[in-house]
Amino acid sequence: MTREIFNFLSIENKLVSTYIFYCCILILKMMAVMLLTALQRHRYMAFINPEDADYLNVKPKIDDHVERVRRAHLNDLESIPIFFVAGFAYILTNPSVTCATWLFRIFTAVRFIHTFVYAVYVLPQPARVLSFSIGALITSYMTFKSILYLM
Repeated sequence: MTREIFNFLSIENKLVSTYIFYCCILILKMMAVMLLTALQRHRYMAFINPEDADYLNVKPKIDDHVERVRRAHLNDLESIPIFFVAGFAYILTNPSVTCATWLFRIFTAVRFIHTFVYAVYVLPQPARVLSFSIGALITSYMTFKSILYLM
């Protein structure tokens, strides 16, 4: 049984390698948004921690440009780790590689769209709520499929 699990979870498994690929893309995306938050803080000299503001001889302040990027990042921190767990449980159900790949692709795409809409104002509402909702539906679908498989 242990050997079967190890073989299944091997990077050689197309399903597993696809899952890991999209997880890595999402990690890089989150790191990019983290960097964008820091860049926006310096661009607008908007530091909320007194020690950061003191270091640069500015007063602590909040700027909407920084806050939008920061909130997009916080939303990633709420949504993406749940996707990682749900996606891992889902691949253990041995779903169709094609179906799983499309779920991972769409989730990744809507997270990018969500960030652009939230942080850069590319599209008006309901673009942000739709991109969030599609991602949440995909995560929910994978979770329910995993639960049903285990019952």
